Amino acid sequence: MMEIKTKRLILRQPTMKYAKDLIENINNLDVSKWLLVAPYPYTMKDAKWYINHCEEKAKEKTPTSYEFSIELKSEKKIIGGCGISGIDYDQGIADLGYWLGEKYWRQGIITETINELINYSFNKLKLRRLQIPIFSDNIPSNNVAKKFGFTFEGVLRKKAVCKATGKIHDENLWSLLKEEWKN
Repeated sequence: MMEIKTKRLILRQPTMKYAKDLIENINNLDVSKWLLVAPYPYTMKDAKWYINHCEEKAKEKTPTSYEFSIELKSEKKIIGGCGISGIDYDQGIADLGYWLGEKYWRQGIITETINELINYSFNKLKLRRLQIPIFSDNIPSNNVAKKFGFTFEGVLRKKAVCKATGKIHDENLWSLLKEEWKN
C-alpha cells in the first residue's frame, strides 16, 4: 500500500480501520457542501462503499486515480481526503481534489497535502498538466489554487450538482503545468 509522508501527515489508501474517522470529519454539511459526490448525512454504508471503491481502483494495473486518506500523525487519525483522479497517461493530465474536516481548517494541512500531490503527479506519474475544478463560490479552495500558482482558465457554468445539497454550482477550472511548478 502506497504512502506519502510529510512532516505532519501520512497520505495513504483509505482502509476500514479509519472508517469512523472518515465519517466524523466528512459528515458535516460545512464540509460536504463543497464536495461533488459526498452525500449528507454521511453514514457507515457510504464509508464502506467509498473504501471498497478505493481498494478496487488501487488494484488496477494502470491506476486512473489515487485516493488518499489524510492522517494527522500526532493524532493517528484520518482528518480528510485527497486524490489524483481522471489520470490520462497518454495526454499527461489529471485532476486534483481534496477535503478536510472543519476542525483542521486554516492550519496549513491542505497546503502540505497539495504540495505532495503536485510533486507526486509531476515527478512520479510524469504528468504535464494538473487541473482542479472548484465550485465558484468556494472561496477558500479557490484561494488554495491561486496560492500554488494554478492559472484560472474559466467558469464552467452550472457544471456540478453537489450530492450533499442538491445545489447546482458553477465550477472554476484551474490548471498548473509542470514547467510552472515551483516546489
